[in-house]
Amino acid sequence: MTREQKKRIHEMKKRRILKWVVSIVMLLIIGISGMAFSMYNSFSANLRETHVTIHRDQSKQRVKPISFEQKDPLSILLLGVDGRTGESGRSDTIIVLTVNPNTKTTKMLSIPRDTYTEIVGHNTTDKLNHAYAFGGIQMSMDSVEHLLNIPIDYVAEINMDGFSDMIDAVGGITVTSNRAFEQNGYHFKVGTNRLDGKAALAFIRNRHDDPEGDFGRQNRQRQVISGLIKEAASVNSLFNYKNIFNSLGKNVQTNLTFSEIMKLSQNYKDSISNITQLRFEKGRGEMINGIWYYKMDDHELKEVSKELRNQLELP
Repeated sequence: MTREQKKRIHEMKKRRILKWVVSIVMLLIIGISGMAFSMYNSFSANLRETHVTIHRDQSKQRVKPISFEQKDPLSILLLGVDGRTGESGRSDTIIVLTVNPNTKTTKMLSIPRDTYTEIVGHNTTDKLNHAYAFGGIQMSMDSVEHLLNIPIDYVAEINMDGFSDMIDAVGGITVTSNRAFEQNGYHFKVGTNRLDGKAALAFIRNRHDDPEGDFGRQNRQRQVISGLIKEAASVNSLFNYKNIFNSLGKNVQTNLTFSEIMKLSQNYKDSISNITQLRFEKGRGEMINGIWYYKMDDHELKEVSKELRNQLELP
């Protein structure tokens, strides 16, 4: 065989290999595009179930509306409603996220549900979680905003009973326990625990034999929500998007629009994966007219408010 013939055969092989490479790349592009299109359709369809309109004026603490394109820091109120307790009219979990894409950080603050505070729009001073019973999401947003002296820009209401579906949809979460305990038939060891949805709910609900009481419970709530956010943002969760979107549609209500959620995922994702947890711990319990309340320490409340305002880049 001549050198020229060998060269032609070599060139033919190269072209054949190139065709295979191009074909494989095209298949991947088609596959990813198809997946993205399917994800878009699934997400937009489920968002119609999750979206709720809240008739609430822009916070007086905001000079202008939030711009996702300009990456303005923002706050999100998470309200967990535990239907199992039979008190579906009260928010069992109250957490505020302040997200700053400029510093690429998120601060997660748990607020004791029994906090004694003004219920804005009801003209009473009561437990914070009663705001939801009196006036739903809107009154909860107004009351938390007044308590913390920060704007509450968005809200997500989560059905805690269905929360387990969301955790299962992302393949479970990892938490760290500072003590060994049992709850609802589940045993949790000291250190790292990998949990499915039902185990995560049991992990949250333990309170009565916890030396830290409701504060220990709040810490576990923060861990579970933080773990869910991190798992949902992982690459592996992309391949289970249908289950994730279905669980969202059944268990979450939010005033974020589809467009806002897409911009949030694009421009704020680095911030959401970097979470610092905050808590109130200097307050005290007090009986008022035979009812137990949590009274905030005024100095601590001002310090926390200042930290959150700095996070939101407010004066």
